Amino acid sequence: MTNRQMHEARMEGYIEKKVKKIVKVIFIGIFGALAITALALLFGYIVMLLWNWLLPAIFGLGTITFWQAVGIIILAKLLFGGFGGGGRSGRRKKNLEKRMKHRLRERCSETGIREWRHYDQYWAEEGKAAFEAYVERMKIENGSE
Repeated sequence: MTNRQMHEARMEGYIEKKVKKIVKVIFIGIFGALAITALALLFGYIVMLLWNWLLPAIFGLGTITFWQAVGIIILAKLLFGGFGGGGRSGRRKKNLEKRMKHRLRERCSETGIREWRHYDQYWAEEGKAAFEAYVERMKIENGSE
């Protein structure tokens, strides 16, 4: 086999892999869109059933149609966010958590929070007696004995 033939064979393999990858991405995209649509429709149906079952009996509200239930879901999404998702807001949340952990570590090292590990031993050895002495002193000072 010549160099040219070897190069052509490698290129064919490379192109074949790329085409398979593109087909896979398209298939996953179509399947994902169909799955999301099906779940949204199912969720709308569940909201409609729950609304029509509970709210007229509890609050005296009227029943709603399927599309009104879907509209309520969309309105709730717009007003309250939610439904997970990640995206940019997910990155912001992770960055915020990272900053808060860093700040907490800084403050803990500043205030000597690591020294609290000795608290139980101190209370067992000296704290209880010191507290009882303090209470006795307060009773004498306030004259409430």
